[in-house]
Amino acid sequence: MLQRLQKLLSAAGLCSRRTAEMWIEAGRVTVNGRMARVGDQADPETDDIQVDGRPLPVRQEPVYLMLNKPRGYACSLADPHAAHLVTELVADCGRRVYPVGRLDVESQGLLFLTDDGDFAHAVLHPSHMVDKVYHVTVKGMGEDTAERLAAITDLDGEPVRPAKIRVLRRKDRKALLEITIHEGRKRQIRRMCAKVGLTVEKLFRVAEHGVLLGDLEEGAWRPLTEGEIRRLKSGKEQA
Repeated sequence: MLQRLQKLLSAAGLCSRRTAEMWIEAGRVTVNGRMARVGDQADPETDDIQVDGRPLPVRQEPVYLMLNKPRGYACSLADPHAAHLVTELVADCGRRVYPVGRLDVESQGLLFLTDDGDFAHAVLHPSHMVDKVYHVTVKGMGEDTAERLAAITDLDGEPVRPAKIRVLRRKDRKALLEITIHEGRKRQIRRMCAKVGLTVEKLFRVAEHGVLLGDLEEGAWRPLTEGEIRRLKSGKEQA
């Protein structure tokens, strides 16, 4: 059956769909000896699809992981500026997986990794609008800071949906906030906090798409359960 090349590459566990498009644009992908273009389709049963001169690998059962990411690890497969990559923490899973979404180097907590490009696409697609929940330790709280944080709808000219803010604990001008967002734009929570005069001391993701990090130890990983995988693929919160 004919399918778009970027879908075939992601389904083979090589990369995400977006990365597949970049590989195609860079001339790294061929179909029946001809250099492919973005938008091309192929049939994996009858066509010779190659990446960097190597045939598309036979698809294995995909892997779905949950990691409790520590500070100091970059959510990347390759970063010359990073001291450590999150993939180092899951190297013993036996497969080449990549992070679904991101947490910046200084942030901690829940991170999904997989070799299933369709799964990653489902989790990250903005139309699903599923909550991502963070516990954020900040200093600089004022009387109306939480309300001002919840009212933010623009970051540097970029529209964002209002966040849900709960003050879990507060002492003087220091507080532990629960911040729930939908989009997860680059450094979104840190940028939101800076906009209202808050300094982030610790940022920890505790839940995403209704899946909870729970008591998984820092730096440890575990396979996702079948129920969690179904929930994440559906893109909907479930009770």
